[in-house]
Formats: sequence, structure tokens, C-alpha cells
Amino acid sequence: MRLYVGCAMWTHPDWQDRPLPPAERLRTYSSWCNAVEGNTTFYAVPQRRTVESWARQTDPDFRFVIKLPRTITHDRRLTGVDDEMATFLDAIEPLGRRLHSLWVQLPAAFTDLSALADLLAGLPSRYRCAVEVRHPVFFENPRATSRLEAILAAAGAEWIPFDTAVLFDGPPASPAEYEARSKKPNNPRRTHALTDFPIVRYHGRDDLATTVAGWQPWIDTTVAWLREGRSPTVFIHTPDNAAARTLARRFHAEVRTRLPDLEPLPDPVPTDPMTLF
Repeated sequence: MRLYVGCAMWTHPDWQDRPLPPAERLRTYSSWCNAVEGNTTFYAVPQRRTVESWARQTDPDFRFVIKLPRTITHDRRLTGVDDEMATFLDAIEPLGRRLHSLWVQLPAAFTDLSALADLLAGLPSRYRCAVEVRHPVFFENPRATSRLEAILAAAGAEWIPFDTAVLFDGPPASPAEYEARSKKPNNPRRTHALTDFPIVRYHGRDDLATTVAGWQPWIDTTVAWLREGRSPTVFIHTPDNAAARTLARRFHAEVRTRLPDLEPLPDPVPTDPMTLF
């Protein structure tokens, strides 16, 4: 029984008391969390040697959920992307089993399910996929919901919910919350898993107590998934993400109080400044 938790990045200015070289940042993060969102690949395809470094810094059981490049999902809207996809898959190949899922994050206005079905059907079977939709129709129209679920089920793909209910509950309390609300979707919470590998993105607030209170439905859902034999991954976000790493571990600890047999997270690598004594 294993729960994976993580953040939207593996480095943050507030996470280190001393500067860490690039080759140590992911290694240190992986001692705190056992999964990470690969958001940087949305903006640029990484060099293969960079991905090799990611693999060297993490254990084989570490999970990367890697976002497809925006040229595939947003610029070309999933069509005519064979060359771009081949280049991307070659670049991330060194991750091996660490590549938990390809993350297909679709534009807010995207509703072309035929294009999505074609993309998923054309991917090599060795890749697991998870799709994040943002258009309200998929949350409000039962026919659209059913059609999307059928396409995902046919491909063995998961639907990634991005739960921002707490973020949008009440007025923003800070510039960081205001900025987050301007960029994040505001759709109903979805807790239905399609596969044995559900992935959740949860977004809290500046106030840690509010964030923790808001994720309680996910504690219940995660416990139920684990009892069913599923292997969930939960990513914790806050407006500035300064506390996200600690909060991810807290989420894991709360689940473990309900399921004592759950495998614990590793002890974090210290990042305190080095001293002579």
C-alpha cells in the first residue's frame, strides 16, 4: 500500500536554508516527497542529458507526472503532432519507470474529444496517460462527461481533477491568492477515479488551517482508494507554494493515521547551513 504526494515543482526559494547546486535540488526534494509535477516540460522540451540527471537524482519508484509541451496541447490542439510527440518521448525516455504518467493538460476552451481520442490511441501502449480538462461543459453536461469518460476508459487513461474549491471560497486574502485565482479554473470537485492510478491536484489558500480543512474530503477519498487497492498520487498547491512541500507530507501523515500499514515517506535530507561545529 503506497500513497504518492508531491508539489508543482522540486525547488523553491523558501525550501533551502543554503543554496543547492542544480544536481542536488531534485535529490533533496525526493527525500521530502515521492512524486512531482513536471510542469517545466510544458514550456520547453528538455535536453536528454537533463532528463538523465533527473533519473540519477531519484529512486526508481519516484513518480514524475510529465506535462506534454504546449506546442502539442495548446498551439496545435493535439492535431498533426506526430513529430513533436516523437521528439518529446525520446527526450523523457531516460526516466524509465519513474515516468508515472503523461499529463495532457488541455486549454480552457478545448472540447474536441475526437482529437483527444486520436492522440491517446496513437501513443505507444507502454505510456500511461492522464488528462486534465478545464472546459465547464465536461463538469456540467452529463453527456459530455460520459463521452469523455468513455474515451479515457478506452485508452486506459485517468481524468485529473484540479480541485480549486477552497481557493475560490470567499474573496482573495492576498496578492498571491488573487493571482492564483486569475490563472486557475473554477470547476466542481470531481472524486471519481477511472483507473487504479488516480491523480489529484488540490489547491489551498495562504492560510494553512483553511488549506488543511479544505482537503479533508480528499483524505476520505484517498483512504477509500487505497483500501480498494488503487495507487493514488496527490499534488498539493498553495498560492505561493512556500509551504507546499511540508503540506504534502502532512497530507500523507493524515492518511497514514487512518491506514497505519501505509508505507511511510523517507526522512528528509537536511538543508540547514553547514557549520564548523
